[in-house]
Amino acid sequence: MGEPEKIIITVLGHDQVGIIAKISTILASNNINILDISQTILQGFFTMVMVADISASKLDVGNLKKMLQEQGGPMNLEITVQHEDIFKFMHRI
Repeated sequence: MGEPEKIIITVLGHDQVGIIAKISTILASNNINILDISQTILQGFFTMVMVADISASKLDVGNLKKMLQEQGGPMNLEITVQHEDIFKFMHRI
């Protein structure tokens, strides 16, 4: 088993039932393992950051992003998906 290919998923929107379930169902059905998750609700706004391993999936980052955004659209969620390397590069000091 090789090194995990990590992606960062962020989800923002108004708190409502089923957000985590919808996101995690898509990941599980595409063989994407959640490595870490942090979620909180700030004054009615749901915020979540996930680190996931996409290395066992046949889905690439672009298609995963499209799939998640299509699912999140009707819920008015803002969902971003980035490869770990890009995330680190964008957030370096």
